[in-house]
Amino acid sequence: MPMVSATLSRLSAALLLLVSLLAAQPARAGSGTWTIHGLGAGPSALLRLDEGQGTLSLEVRHGATQVLEPSPVGIVTERADLSRGLRFAGRRDRPVAERYTTTVGKRLARAAVMRESTFSFVTAEGARLDLVVRASRDGVSYRYALPGDHGAVLRETSAFTVPQAAAAWLARHRRDYENPFVQYTALSAPAADFMVPALFETGGSYLLITESDLDGRYSGPRLAHEQGTGTYRLGLWDQRVEVSGPLTTPWRVMIVGDLATVTESTLVDDLAPDSRVRDTSWIEPDQVLWTWLAGGRQAGQSLEKQKAFVDYAALRGWPYVKVDAGWYFLKDQWDVTDPDWPTTSWIPRLVEYAGAKGVEIMVWIHYRDLDTPEERELWLPTLRRWGVRGVKIDFMDAESQERLRWYDEILPATAANELMVNFHGSTVPKGVHRTWPHVMTMEGVHGGEKSSNLRTSHLTALPFTRNVIGSMDYTPMAFHRPSRPTSDAHELGLSVVYESGLQNLAGTVESYQARPQAERFLEQVPSVWDETRLLSGRPADHVVLARRSGDRWFVGAGVSGAARTLDVPLDLLRGRWLLEVVRDGEGGLVRESRVVVGGRDRLSVDVPAEGGFAAVACRWRPGLDTCDR
Repeated sequence: MPMVSATLSRLSAALLLLVSLLAAQPARAGSGTWTIHGLGAGPSALLRLDEGQGTLSLEVRHGATQVLEPSPVGIVTERADLSRGLRFAGRRDRPVAERYTTTVGKRLARAAVMRESTFSFVTAEGARLDLVVRASRDGVSYRYALPGDHGAVLRETSAFTVPQAAAAWLARHRRDYENPFVQYTALSAPAADFMVPALFETGGSYLLITESDLDGRYSGPRLAHEQGTGTYRLGLWDQRVEVSGPLTTPWRVMIVGDLATVTESTLVDDLAPDSRVRDTSWIEPDQVLWTWLAGGRQAGQSLEKQKAFVDYAALRGWPYVKVDAGWYFLKDQWDVTDPDWPTTSWIPRLVEYAGAKGVEIMVWIHYRDLDTPEERELWLPTLRRWGVRGVKIDFMDAESQERLRWYDEILPATAANELMVNFHGSTVPKGVHRTWPHVMTMEGVHGGEKSSNLRTSHLTALPFTRNVIGSMDYTPMAFHRPSRPTSDAHELGLSVVYESGLQNLAGTVESYQARPQAERFLEQVPSVWDETRLLSGRPADHVVLARRSGDRWFVGAGVSGAARTLDVPLDLLRGRWLLEVVRDGEGGLVRESRVVVGGRDRLSVDVPAEGGFAAVACRWRPGLDTCDR
């Protein structure tokens, strides 16, 4: 990992300089009003205490634009109302500067630099609330810290009031996060519960509301829109969150900036606890041939069909095949008291067959078969003994405190058994990739499995909403599905546009073979990145994203609606590059090659309705006519 190490060394020098600058910031700005200054051109926050009511509000500005109007802040427990009657007791400031690496994501080497201010308030009864606020170049975040034992949490009074005319991209709340994003204004959105993340735009400044560091200490969120207002109140899954002793809540995160800043942000991971997995050498993200949409339950129950998928993955150089539901369909007939009971499954034979071809196997398993310590002790060591490399765990379907405590148990258990994890029917990433780096991806998306209500307006909103916060298992490349709304080149571009540590490719072997240009591109494209850049985009309209892996850049693009020309700058390139573009042609996918000199050039591609393109750029040298490796 020499490139990552060099990047981290440069980040370390920058962090030392920033720490000295942060430490010199003023501590207070007026009675009852406090400013948390942003970094550089980043957003700043203003905290106000209404000294008559003892209530708190927070507002956020990006430059001259107010992206968050004064919004209530507070929390209520069974023993203390910490949302009113508050009196200021002090402020502490400190710089936060951390560097870390991840196994997946928009870039592997990270630097988290923030200003942190902790505001202490007390009630007349002596209950204390600490409000911890952080400002960074890409956002403002806050959380509640309750030093005393105030019993169960009954609710938060946290809310987000945005300008009523702000454009809004929202998805109705659903327990598995699988609803499409729809465009409204902040005012016109219906009175309903919406999921986080939620995206708003005012005057070219964007605000993405989400959270970080959620686990079984707390409960999952939703945003309740108050009709006729721009206010979205935060509600919790549980009416009562059990707490014993002091409490620190998850971060309420507001990623703020222009669209590129929001899209490229790693703030959700930056706020999360550091890795709890010491040795990550066994974690190897990459492409996966996923067989469910390619053959359904029939494929899941057939050793011979799965061998055929392994054969094709080996030809393409894809390192993994995922066997979905059905492989242990007859498990209830197994005698688990027999030490040799696993031999009744054909998975060990598939693992052996695949291993001889340089391919490894991952398997699907239902949450209900891992929801007790006894079941986890049975299944996880068995799968490891078989040589299975990862698990796709499905149908958790909740963010209750009880279910989040299950995540707290399954995460260390899978890490101990060196099993990479893909969660489906799940919550969404909230810093989990930093804390548990063997979590390769999560569903939590209205994705490629959907057979209806899948629109390119939703697809072109995802890079700016759901995929901002972490790896997203959309399962692209289902070329064979008639319900797919994308052109072939748009679908191919999703392999770059959508970041997922395990990129589960959903097509049939026949659909790939009918598209040799797609085969060639997918053999090249990785699933982890050293850098991510937004070249052009507008939520629900179009996206052009560039991602770098080592010394090569990959570009993915897609549009929603009418045909057009996508014209983007190439200032990320320096020197002479060979650029190969795969686009939609009259007879199918077409690959074009061109030499680009320097970063002054532009990439211009004509795309059809609902179309797009995929591209790769490699450093040119005399005689080089392809980027294929």
